[in-house]
Amino acid sequence: MAVNNPREAAGALKVVECDESRREAWNAFVAATPTGDLLQSWEWGELKARGAWQPFRVALHEGERIVGAAALLKRRLPLPGASMLYAPRGPVLDFARPEVFREMARALRRIAERERALLVKIDPPVEDAAAIATLESGGFQASGHAGAEGQGFGGEQPRCVMQLDLAPSLDSLLKACKEKTRYNIRLAGRKGVTVRAGETLDDVRVFYDLLKITAERDRFLVRSFDYYRDTREVLIRRGLARLFLAEYEGQALSGAITYLFGDKAWYTYGASSNEHRNVMPNYLMQWEMIRWAKERGCRVYDFRGVSPTKDQDPEDHLAGLYRFKAGFNARFVTYVGEFDLPLSTPGYWLWRYAKPRAQSAMKGFARLSRKLASRG
Repeated sequence: MAVNNPREAAGALKVVECDESRREAWNAFVAATPTGDLLQSWEWGELKARGAWQPFRVALHEGERIVGAAALLKRRLPLPGASMLYAPRGPVLDFARPEVFREMARALRRIAERERALLVKIDPPVEDAAAIATLESGGFQASGHAGAEGQGFGGEQPRCVMQLDLAPSLDSLLKACKEKTRYNIRLAGRKGVTVRAGETLDDVRVFYDLLKITAERDRFLVRSFDYYRDTREVLIRRGLARLFLAEYEGQALSGAITYLFGDKAWYTYGASSNEHRNVMPNYLMQWEMIRWAKERGCRVYDFRGVSPTKDQDPEDHLAGLYRFKAGFNARFVTYVGEFDLPLSTPGYWLWRYAKPRAQSAMKGFARLSRKLASRG
């Protein structure tokens, strides 16, 4: 349905909240736009709707043509009647056209007010710092914790990622890898490691068991199994993602899910066993995922998050993650980060200052629980 838009009479842009009938046009626009991301696809909203989020989809039309899209997720906050709206990796539009973003910002504000949201959060995958002025012109401000140096990946979505240009041939891509990375890819093959697609629900269970091992080793929390079951049903079975499993002597050693949308692929949810790490299954699995993405016409393979701080303690697992991804000759990319549109000053203050403290306390409690459990 159309949102009441006082500027619509001027004729430039029309704001439309999209229903199911616009799914195909929506996905076509997002997939074809340089900043388009699977997290702004129609199906991502369907996946998140199986949890605690409610999706909204807002498009800007210039005549019959879509020129902007924002897939919003609404979630209730632990405050009476309060909620937030979040556009992961959105909105999708040409940030060289500030007037388009400002019209989108006005539409997002109206929807947020209607939904009694405290804020609207966005984190478009844009590198050009010039876009910051455009974001601020729409009333958005840099998030208080977005891109904080040395704090994980720097936000709800990684602010810093590694990306590989898939234009060269596979032979050229392999030759461009660092020598140790090429060696480890070939070593895994010589040792008998194989990589296959995970098709069944049992394969998802195998992957989830590996993910729990990884979470225990690297000290992070994992979602419930239901989330990965839903990922299979909503994304994998529709060709928007693939589960990969690396096996050795009949045993799954590594697993990962790779998203595919338009001409881009994203590596996510990597997991690995503590056993047989000397046969280098992660390297061969990563290479096979790159090969798969190129075969499907992708121009970019995104390794996803690395820490915003390159100069880390060498023993930090995030430092190792950076070295692993850089070994494939991936480029370090820094996005402009998260931006918020506050609608309630007191409520936004709670979000900006109380939430990080609460998250830190929860992580500390989880670490203590693991330590106590390890002592029996």
